[in-house]
Amino acid sequence: MLSNNSVLRRLRYAFDIKDSDVVKIFDLAGVKVDEERVIAWLKKEEDSGFEFIEDRYLAAFLNGFIILKRGKKEGVEPVNEEKLNNNIVFRKIKIALKLKVEDIIDIFKAVDFKVSKHEITAIFRNPKQNQYRECQNQFLRTFLQGITKVNKNLQP
Repeated sequence: MLSNNSVLRRLRYAFDIKDSDVVKIFDLAGVKVDEERVIAWLKKEEDSGFEFIEDRYLAAFLNGFIILKRGKKEGVEPVNEEKLNNNIVFRKIKIALKLKVEDIIDIFKAVDFKVSKHEITAIFRNPKQNQYRECQNQFLRTFLQGITKVNKNLQP
């Protein structure tokens, strides 16, 4: 799986989110973190003070990001998964940004990466289905690069 820290760094960069706003996004998902911890999570692995972000915290950030971008659902509390994989991360970003398959294809095109509708829908299928496809690190990384490139078109 693509490093949780890398996903957090890339989303923060793509949407120009301040450290204090990252704290607020966690709060939207019902998780309290302080700015110092966020700073440690955003550091590169080789930097002193680096701290690995656990799946449950990245899940909370992604759920908070969904709430930030789409609003909170009535009576529904987000469940912060204990275990993540690239497919779940990709799905949560798709939900937060209200992306359709065609939008995702356009995001990949922005970074000169060809992908079919079938490849994308396979990633969002139930893992028990035959057509399910595991989202590889490079695929998610390229998607996040595409988001950074076309971000100005995605913000409401």
